[in-house]
Order: sequence, then C-alpha cells, then structure tokens
Amino acid sequence: MGVDKLVNKENEAGAREKLIETASLIMREGDTIDISFSELSVRSGLNSALVKYYFGNKDGLLEAILERDMDNILDQVGLLIQKDWPPEDKLRHHIGAVIDTYYEFPYLNRLTMRLIRELPPEGARNIADKYLKPLSGAYKTFVGAGIKSGVFRDVDPDLFYSAVTGAADRFFTGKLVWKYCYGRDDFDERMRDAYREQTVDLIMAGILK
Repeated sequence: MGVDKLVNKENEAGAREKLIETASLIMREGDTIDISFSELSVRSGLNSALVKYYFGNKDGLLEAILERDMDNILDQVGLLIQKDWPPEDKLRHHIGAVIDTYYEFPYLNRLTMRLIRELPPEGARNIADKYLKPLSGAYKTFVGAGIKSGVFRDVDPDLFYSAVTGAADRFFTGKLVWKYCYGRDDFDERMRDAYREQTVDLIMAGILK
C-alpha cells in the first residue's frame, strides 16, 4: 500500500500526533533518545513509512517532539510572566514546574543537546532562537524583577538558568545511579515531590537576600 493511501486511511486517527506521542513514550520509558522504527511501528500501530512522510527522517521526528514539548513550556512561562505575583513567588513556582517537566519528559535536555550537536548550523541556531533564547529571556525577567525589587541577590540570570536546568535534568537522568548506588528504583510521584520541595528551597535560599 502506498504512503498516500496510508495517510488517507490513518489521518482520522491523528497519525502524526500519534507517532510523536508514541516516540515520546518510548523515550520516557526507556530513558533514551534513540528510537527504533520497528518498535515505533508496533507500539503506535502505524506504518513506519509515515515517519518519512510526515517528518522526513528520524531527526525530523525528534524535532517535532522537541517542538511539542518546548511550545508547551514557553506557553506556561509566558502565562507565569503575566501573573501579578511577587518575583519570589513566580520563581518558586517556575522552579517547581521545571522539575515536574523533567519528571514527565526526562529526555528533554538530552534531546535538545543532540539536535544542536547533530543538525546543520542553521538548524541548531533555529532551536536556540525558538526555544533557548526565549527561556533565557524569561529568566532575565524573573531574576531581574527580584533584583530590582531588592528581594534577590545580584546574580547572573544566564548562569542561574543553567543551574536550575542542571538540577532538574541531572536528577531525573540519574535513575541508574540511584538503582546501583542506593538500591532504589522508586522514581515515582512521591520521589518527584520530595525532590521538588527540597530543590526549590535550596535554590531559593541561594538567591533570596
């Protein structure tokens, strides 16, 4: 059966979105950013030829996953910036949301770095312009407002952005460390909540005057 016929048959079920969600699920469950087309086909129930039709190649699929996840993050950050909250409340809420995001999508930072490394320079710049620079700008807004109001120490927003991202990413990509060092395999919501509470308190204690 040709690809066009496959598309016509499967479009009603949202084939493109199903491929994105299934690939994302494979990465979440396997703690990986490598996707087997055969597994993707079996798990989604769709012909793997649709990957080429919709995305061009595997990198195109990975970019689509990143676009879906990052667009949602930027939307939420934009809404938070608009809220009439004190700077410390906004930042505390945001740090907690970052940890929740990395719990749900632990591949996010690895996926971003892989695409930036492997795409042509124009592709890497496009990712930076669309996602990373707006997030960096949001931190300048969050941190700058707190510095201006006198509740935050005078810290570099870009370095602070890296620290927050690193704290979230390192924990949820370190499952095997916990398994083999501490004999723990309980990366559930209780673990997430405990880590969120402790990490938010530590980071806020470091920036508050």
